[in-house]
Amino acid sequence: MRHRKKAKKLGRRSKHRLSMLKNLATSLFAHESITTTDAKAKEGGRFAERLITYAKEGSLAKRRLAAAYVRDKAVLKKLFDDIAPRYAERQGGYTRIIKLGNRSGDNAPLALLELVDKRIEPEEEEKEKKKK
Repeated sequence: MRHRKKAKKLGRRSKHRLSMLKNLATSLFAHESITTTDAKAKEGGRFAERLITYAKEGSLAKRRLAAAYVRDKAVLKKLFDDIAPRYAERQGGYTRIIKLGNRSGDNAPLALLELVDKRIEPEEEEKEKKKK
């Protein structure tokens, strides 16, 4: 029975699962949106939201806790200096999951995991205007 067990196992051992979630969160903060499978997106979103909450507090202790999970120092700096201030008034729900359909190779359900207030670069903005 799975009473009081929130996290999904994702078909991996615990060390591999934790390593994968660390990499997923680091990539999410670096690129602000990533495409992955549906189950990984759900777990990765929970993981990333906890780190954003740490960054909102901004203390040295919280920075060290987040540094244990975010592997790149530049991404950690971006998390605390750029991403966390965007969500200062927000009480949660920092990520969004958009279902994309199934992957062609193995028919796995894909999802787009992104930050809610994702910044659009000026180059991407021009590309979007051209598409419309």
